[in-house]
Amino acid sequence: MIAKHISLAVFLALIVLVAAIGAAFEAGLWYFDMNKPGWAPPAWAYGPIWAVTYVLAALAAWQVWETGHQRRRGALAWWGIVLALQLIWMALFFGLHRIGWAWAEMGLLIGVTLLCIRAFHGASKQAAYLMLPFLAWTLYAWVLNLVIWSVNGGLLGRFAA
Repeated sequence: MIAKHISLAVFLALIVLVAAIGAAFEAGLWYFDMNKPGWAPPAWAYGPIWAVTYVLAALAAWQVWETGHQRRRGALAWWGIVLALQLIWMALFFGLHRIGWAWAEMGLLIGVTLLCIRAFHGASKQAAYLMLPFLAWTLYAWVLNLVIWSVNGGLLGRFAA
């Protein structure tokens, strides 16, 4: 029973580590000064939304681990790549202010998240379902990223003028 709680703590610690590293890339004034669509969430909402999706993702990974399924290591490798890509997006968007590159990278993140969900489904359907809020929020953030990029002179901004 203790091992079960330790494994849960490990997955939660990994998520906290990703969130902590990501938090080092502050939004800053440059982000708040950019044009954003009216449907963009208020700044205070991002933390709680990411926290919920991260905790659900950690629970999903933990459930896959606990299944003992022969393919769990492969499925969890996809999960690890998802976390790494999430950090890269935060570094590109908030750290380097490369909104276009961040949008493209987030497209890759979405694809890898879909592969992760598929791999999780093979071990635990419930774990796959627990990843769906992360996917949904990432899809929303991907569209928001594109719109922010576009209305601030990026890819589609030339066509909107």
